[in-house]
Amino acid sequence: MIRLENHLGVIEISQPFFATLIGNAASSCFGVAGMANSNARQGIRSFLNKGINFVDQGISVKKDGDGLIVDLHIIVTYGLNISAICQSIVNKVRYTVEEATGLGVHKVNVYVDGMKGE
Repeated sequence: MIRLENHLGVIEISQPFFATLIGNAASSCFGVAGMANSNARQGIRSFLNKGINFVDQGISVKKDGDGLIVDLHIIVTYGLNISAICQSIVNKVRYTVEEATGLGVHKVNVYVDGMKGE
């Protein structure tokens, strides 16, 4: 839960909201074949529920002062420029989060955990 306080009160934005927002933005970028598990809990959940893609798979959001740090674990399509794919994801995720929430994004860390053939 990301908690913000201002002169009008408190705003809380849930992790599932960020996961859905960021997951949709990253998955829509050209060259992204899917999301990879980013921690042990996600790995165990995927193992137990084979064939089900969870919305928060491969996504981690942390608050950093007045902004956010986003970690993404992705699988890319074989034969494409990985650097271009990652730069596209960084731009799209930063724009989407800032437009939807008004929060600044300090960092978007993209980890390429696998490659998938066409």
